[in-house]
Amino acid sequence: MPAPERIPSRSLTGADLVGLLTEGELTVLGQIRGASNAVLYCTVARDGEEAPCVYKPVAGEQPLWDFPDGTLAGREVAAYEISEATGWGLVPPTVLRDGPYGEGMCQLWIDAASRDDADGEDADGEDDGAGGPRLLALVEDEEPGEGWKAVARAEVGAGRTALLVHADDARLRRLAVLDAVINNGDRKGGHLLPAPDGRLYGIDHGVTFNADDKLRTLLWGWAGEPLTAEAVEVVERLGAQLAPGTPLVTRLGELITEAEIEALRGRVAGLRASGRHPEPSGEWPSIPWPPV
Repeated sequence: MPAPERIPSRSLTGADLVGLLTEGELTVLGQIRGASNAVLYCTVARDGEEAPCVYKPVAGEQPLWDFPDGTLAGREVAAYEISEATGWGLVPPTVLRDGPYGEGMCQLWIDAASRDDADGEDADGEDDGAGGPRLLALVEDEEPGEGWKAVARAEVGAGRTALLVHADDARLRRLAVLDAVINNGDRKGGHLLPAPDGRLYGIDHGVTFNADDKLRTLLWGWAGEPLTAEAVEVVERLGAQLAPGTPLVTRLGELITEAEIEALRGRVAGLRASGRHPEPSGEWPSIPWPPV
């Protein structure tokens, strides 16, 4: 008897896609190498529908000195919840579920349209040859060109330095606000996934929601600048959604601690009060290593 035809994930949206990730049969196809924690490439299938996904079992998490053991998967799901609350949809659908190696995070796989490495030689905004404009680059100039924002000077070997820049892109700017809210301690270039439909996704949110300031990112180009009117509106709305007893807080309470939820409220309140993108605190390395 032939296998039933599988409907690709692009036919599903919203709650249906979350339901597929949550309840579908998870089949491990292989392991993604190079990650510090176990990352498994899988398919998830239910009722003739199928989607590629990433499964990160809690059992495969490496201990971190500043995060409680076994909590990274829940933090990834919490990042998705906050992303959805903003209305920006910057994090792929992500759920916490049981799998072949126990409980873990399951996230929709995103086929990136371009390879936005931070090792380009120029920042001209042209297509990088892989399907989309470059988002990060290293340039020889002292100042970023038009349409780019400076991050920091970086050593590139043999005593040479170059200026690390990122695109002055509205999608990246939204992600910078989201990272400030969730206290992302590891926003690297390889965590930026531009999709073929023009959307931008951020992935790998295990080291988030710490009660202490841990923000490390390559998206410092707007540091100290006023938030956009859109971001101000989103932050105001998010503040209301984080009031005690709301559905969002109830969901977050299953994923992070009450102290971390209170710190989350504090960061949102800080953004509302300042109306500006945060600046590096100076008490913690501001750029992740390695940066890509």
